[in-house]
Amino acid sequence: MEYVYGAMVLHAAGKKVDETGLMNVLKAAGAQVDEARAKALVAALEGVNIDEAIKSAAVPAAVAAPAAAQAAPKAEEKKEVKEEKKEEEALSGLSALFG
Repeated sequence: MEYVYGAMVLHAAGKKVDETGLMNVLKAAGAQVDEARAKALVAALEGVNIDEAIKSAAVPAAVAAPAAAQAAPKAEEKKEVKEEKKEEEALSGLSALFG
């Protein structure tokens, strides 16, 4: 993950994301650098629009939050319905006693 973060730091700083820059960022952060992993990431990012990738990654998170907020009330509604049914069953049981 630190390799991706390093690439993002370079991009945010307006620098070219290349092996040397990435390895320098990681070394400056005190991370142990694996040259093969740095090369692999730089190769994988070749031709990728990083700004678009960040935007597309942020959208699902923004959409998921409201969806989760909507799910919570439904769970509460189900709980209330179950409690009402239990009350009705208890009352019907009492009415059977008095007949």
